[in-house]
Amino acid sequence: MLIGLAIRDVVLIETLDLSFGPGLTVLTGETGAGKSILLDALGLATGARADAGLVRRGASQAQATALFALEPGHEAFAYLDEKGLSYDRGEDLVLRRQLSADGRSRAFVNDQATSVGVLRDLGALLLEVHGQHETVGLLDAHTHRPLLDGFGRTEAELSAVAEAWSAWRAARETASQLRAQSERATAEAEELALRLSELDRLDPKAGEEAELAETRALLGAAEKTLADIAAAREALGGDALTARLSQAFRALERARERAVQAGAGEETAAVRRISDAAAVADRALTEATEAAAAIDAAGAAFEFEPDRLEKAEERLFALRAMARKLNATVEDLPGLRVKFAGDLRTIENIEAAVAEADRQAAAAKGAYEAAAQRLSAARRAAGDRLSAAVEAELGPLKLDKARFRVGIEPLADDRMGPAGADRVAFEISTNPGNPFGALGQIASGGELARFALALKAALAGRDAAQPLMIFDEVDQGVGGAVADAVGLRLRRLAGAAQVLVVTHSPQVAARGNAHWRVSKAGEGEKLRTTVEPLSAAQREEEIARMLSGAAITDEARAAARALMSA
Repeated sequence: MLIGLAIRDVVLIETLDLSFGPGLTVLTGETGAGKSILLDALGLATGARADAGLVRRGASQAQATALFALEPGHEAFAYLDEKGLSYDRGEDLVLRRQLSADGRSRAFVNDQATSVGVLRDLGALLLEVHGQHETVGLLDAHTHRPLLDGFGRTEAELSAVAEAWSAWRAARETASQLRAQSERATAEAEELALRLSELDRLDPKAGEEAELAETRALLGAAEKTLADIAAAREALGGDALTARLSQAFRALERARERAVQAGAGEETAAVRRISDAAAVADRALTEATEAAAAIDAAGAAFEFEPDRLEKAEERLFALRAMARKLNATVEDLPGLRVKFAGDLRTIENIEAAVAEADRQAAAAKGAYEAAAQRLSAARRAAGDRLSAAVEAELGPLKLDKARFRVGIEPLADDRMGPAGADRVAFEISTNPGNPFGALGQIASGGELARFALALKAALAGRDAAQPLMIFDEVDQGVGGAVADAVGLRLRRLAGAAQVLVVTHSPQVAARGNAHWRVSKAGEGEKLRTTVEPLSAAQREEEIARMLSGAAITDEARAAARALMSA
């Protein structure tokens, strides 16, 4: 809601601060008093095109500031977020524009410098202008579909379409990603198969590199090791040592037997010592035999086939060459073999995955189209009701020969979206036999403004986010019952929205919740436009003036009272 407008040095206004309330505010005054200046100033603050002619003569710049009080969920806040402009949802939104005498312009939102385009975009969210020379809002066909949906209460159908659209889009993206993956995988399949066959032939094992390196080192040292083992065998004396130890053991045994036969007992010291010596010789013989066997076993352990070292080195070099080729380590090769096999299986199965993704995308598209068709049906039904409601408003507004319809046409596949598959356009025919056309084809500005009023009256209460509506001389060229019909509809609109109307009609002025009179005072360069709010008595005098002219009669005052009390 617009709550304030501050004007500085705009045409004939030097300084003016206005406060606005809800409901219907009417502006009246003599022709040429400057009522349009107020609208020009509001347009300046909300990004309308402006030129240096708006700057008051003698001033360096003109300035207009508009204050809006917004509901916390108003879409203007999302726009401010998008533009990176700070705000406080609990405070007023301040739009300000400065226009220099040389035509340069500066724009501000909440005292943050911005572009005139930002002001214009915010203005489109905050107000609509319907007048003799300009209609902003309804002429934009992009607004027609949301208006029809609001009128038709199609929230459930819209939600179903948006959900189906999201599911279809996700399914399309999945299918697209799988298809791209399939194309890449197919190109890689030949190389994967080649690498896998190479790894299969090589058959790498975990820990094999360390084992081969150890074997190679061992084999490389085998020749010298065998020489050392042979020297150990020779130093041990070979079979001669065991033969001598065996002879010594047998000689000691014979000596013990002769001593016993000669009468020496087994327990005599001499016999025991011979026995001890024999036992030691026997142990020495056993140890010598075991030592020779151990040396022979050690030598046997180093007796490899002649080409084993060569084979170990070839195997190790082959493993390391494959690792370099795959930019990996030898230890990675067994894992890569498993991975490549898995990748090839994936490639073999990906076509089936693509087909399944395409099937799911087709099913999601079907669900979206079904939901969109239900929404289209709801829109057509709402369009018929809206057409009837608008045409019911046209007669009282002296547009009884005009016809209205809601055109609904299917969109191309690439234009469909979360809001459905329909192009919605409000169309009219101003006279019988004339074809239907866009709203902007109405012949006169007065008809256009009254047609906008009829449409707004039919939509009244159905648009939750209704902006400020401004009607500039919507009653131009009509009077009597038609003017009264205009006033009634403006008052009805003002029950659910803020409405500002510039009027010359007493029937319209009498319907206002607030009444301001615009007048000029002074002469020459001192001529100034002033605006004053009117009390109930002053309103009666102003409406009586509008009825009777300069000489206000008692009959005009009585008629004014009657209009105000109607």
